[in-house]
Amino acid sequence: MNALADLLGRTRARVISHLAQPASTTELAERLGVTPGAVSQHLGVLHRAGLVTMARQGNLVLYLRSTFGDQLLT
Repeated sequence: MNALADLLGRTRARVISHLAQPASTTELAERLGVTPGAVSQHLGVLHRAGLVTMARQGNLVLYLRSTFGDQLLT
């Protein structure tokens, strides 16, 4: 994970590592101990880079690591 943190930054590396299962911004913020706004910004960058996917489930947006994101972690 150190190499991934060097590439993406420590917080983004932590965010992507927690997305093996779908999670909302609020869930991730609680797990990581950061604000939902910070998580949202990181998720936006990771989504634009193709490392996470997003799907709406009612009022909730869930994020999941993409196949590309999985490959990056291995």
